[in-house]
Amino acid sequence: MEPLAAKAARFREMHHGPRILVLPNAWDAASARIFEQAGFQALATTSAGIAASLGYPDGERVGRDEMLAVVRRIVQAVSVPVTADLESGYGASTADVEATARGAIAAGAVGLNLEDARARILLEMAQAVERIRAVRRVADEAGVPLVINARIDVLLRQAGPPETRVEETIRRANAYRDAGADCLFVPAALDAETIGRLVGAIRGPVNILALPGVPSISELERLGVARVSTGSGPMRATMTLTRRIAEELKQGEFRAITEAITTYAEVNRRME
Repeated sequence: MEPLAAKAARFREMHHGPRILVLPNAWDAASARIFEQAGFQALATTSAGIAASLGYPDGERVGRDEMLAVVRRIVQAVSVPVTADLESGYGASTADVEATARGAIAAGAVGLNLEDARARILLEMAQAVERIRAVRRVADEAGVPLVINARIDVLLRQAGPPETRVEETIRRANAYRDAGADCLFVPAALDAETIGRLVGAIRGPVNILALPGVPSISELERLGVARVSTGSGPMRATMTLTRRIAEELKQGEFRAITEAITTYAEVNRRME
């Protein structure tokens, strides 16, 4: 089995390769296995997807221990590196964030997402910087080069005047990079012009979220984006299919669960 420190170092290098890192987000062991068997070299988890699968809304309504238990199951289900979406660290204090980082390492994750907003409110930049430094200290003490994906929520939360949001995103991203972040995540950057501007001004790898209106993966690669992730999109797509199944059953049909689907035997083979 590959040591965790080596796996984390390998995952970090994936952000600096000649090709964009395409990172699908799993919400359980089965989805993780499907993504791994499709050939992806690393995976992420989705906090929203895991929360929904456990019967919660997103936004740290799942406790740290419950979230990390699912992360551990996903890590154990695959051999590729897994980075965990741990929202804003499950607590307001630096000590809370440190506990979350230690838990992520104990669960076998090689990276984590850390948001700079709590309860949908943007943190002061100094506070967000200190939380990133705290995660880096924990990782250094553990001897695991944990890949910190620092999420900047200025655009997502529409914080401040519209004309200042991109510059504030860049300012925060570079401060987080200096504090020890390995990758800078801007989930609401949608158009090629804005994404190109961010990539050109941020002093580190940039992560873009696959959303409606975002350029294709090949275009993101051309723009210099280092990493693209899918967030809760795959989980929500499966919910859309489940809703269609429910609607069909109400109408007395069951084609969606009998035609061209994964067989029972294949499911069991995937889990072996």
